Amino acid sequence: NIGGRLYSLNYGKLIAQNIDPIEKKPLYHFLPGSKSYSIATAGCNLRCMHCQNHEISQVLDDRMLQVDDISPQSIVDAALAGGCKSIAYTYTEPTVFLEYALDIAKLAKKSGLKNVFVSNGFMSDDALDSIIPYLDADNIDLKSFSDGFYQKICGARLEPVLNTLRRLVDAGVWVEVTTLIIPGLNDSKVELSKIANFILDDLGENVPWHVSRFHPDYNMAATQPTDEETIISTVELGREIGLKNVYGGNVNVSGVGDTYCSKCGSLLIKRVGYDITFNEVSSGYCTKCKEKCSGVYS
Repeated sequence: NIGGRLYSLNYGKLIAQNIDPIEKKPLYHFLPGSKSYSIATAGCNLRCMHCQNHEISQVLDDRMLQVDDISPQSIVDAALAGGCKSIAYTYTEPTVFLEYALDIAKLAKKSGLKNVFVSNGFMSDDALDSIIPYLDADNIDLKSFSDGFYQKICGARLEPVLNTLRRLVDAGVWVEVTTLIIPGLNDSKVELSKIANFILDDLGENVPWHVSRFHPDYNMAATQPTDEETIISTVELGREIGLKNVYGGNVNVSGVGDTYCSKCGSLLIKRVGYDITFNEVSSGYCTKCKEKCSGVYS
């Protein structure tokens, strides 16, 4: 607060910038196989006890803000030079550097680049109103379907996240959902069924759900990692409930990251880690039965 005006201390102060595969976000139905220029500044509006990027999200001093400013145009130029098709605002929470992200996103649109958020979804309607016109895709962490979990583990609330998801889908932004499954906290079949049913009923059967394996970190270093069987059974649960695209993350299990045609059942995209080893999607359609594939392919 300087003279009655609020200023963003992290504007232009990048702490991370990398060229990533879009699958790392994770986004599996948005320009698959493409590269995304990924950036972040310090900070987050949540305090998740298990944060796997806590070194940059939970900043306790200003050391990470004492870096050279990088202009929005420099980010766009670097993305184009790197052969990227999008810019991803990721690693930390993009709404904490929203002013910077907005300035970059506007320039990116003019340059033919797409804009991607990887977000916790805990944001105001004003923030959504400002970014939606420039946003092409968003992967939202739906961490639990319990408000108590959000308050105790993350320092947030559930309903604003659900509101964000609904509004993004209604606005035509491509949305994918990620749930990190933590043993003993959000891994019950009842709760996971609630998440799957919310996606199905409120967002749509084609919205991808990524269920990821937890590994001990930050203030939950003593918590056991999720067993692979839980991830596999949750993928099956989501499909049984009616979701067309459910994926397992952070596990070395063949098939849980593959995409199949919703009509003929043919394998469309095979993934090994973040790499695509087989792709039978042509111009957004299944090459076998010509069914339109859900997602963004150009």
